[in-house]
Amino acid sequence: MKATQNSSPSNAQRAVHALRNMIFSGELSAGSDHLESELAERLGMSRTPIREAALTLESQGLLELRPRKGVRILPVSADDMREIYDVLTELESLAAERAAQMGYGQKDLRDLGQAIVDMDKAIAKQDLEAWAAADERFHRELVRLGGNSRVKAIVAMMSDQVRRARTTTLFIRPLPTKSNEDHRAVFQAIRDGDADLARQRHHKHRQQARDILVGLLEKHKLSGL
Repeated sequence: MKATQNSSPSNAQRAVHALRNMIFSGELSAGSDHLESELAERLGMSRTPIREAALTLESQGLLELRPRKGVRILPVSADDMREIYDVLTELESLAAERAAQMGYGQKDLRDLGQAIVDMDKAIAKQDLEAWAAADERFHRELVRLGGNSRVKAIVAMMSDQVRRARTTTLFIRPLPTKSNEDHRAVFQAIRDGDADLARQRHHKHRQQARDILVGLLEKHKLSGL
């Protein structure tokens, strides 16, 4: 009896992970419709964990549950990205400001600095996937250093949509050398304890990232795929 009770959350979590990967990889393409029974068969599990996973992914803006029609994979919307980046810009800039006020030492900033090193290495190799992974680590660590649990929770809630949009545009965007320069400037301001500069530089960086991403979505009409 206990084994049955313990297996359900595990299956639901496994379904969330699998479906998210299928959405990000394009295996479940934007705008496509899928019955819960079809997804259950593809993942080799019952419909119950699929339903639970779909509810989770719906709350994250990745799909839409439709009565008697299964799920629809939502497209990446340029308007959504514009709104999400507006929120992220303010919250992450606050985190940068707060991090600079904390008086962190070299050891505290090690992971933030390592993410920049890894981004530089990735750019040198023109490995955009490695760059994107290191960039994501930088922003996640920046928010953690800001020390505000509510900022961390809100940013985490939006991270799936941002990751998906970036995956969609990763190989058609300019090589992000300017982005790496921005990260170094933010890092230095935090290390120097210059809160105003840390906030200002990160705010400008996020606005530029928004403009690039939204511009690509609109130019290539990727939001309608």
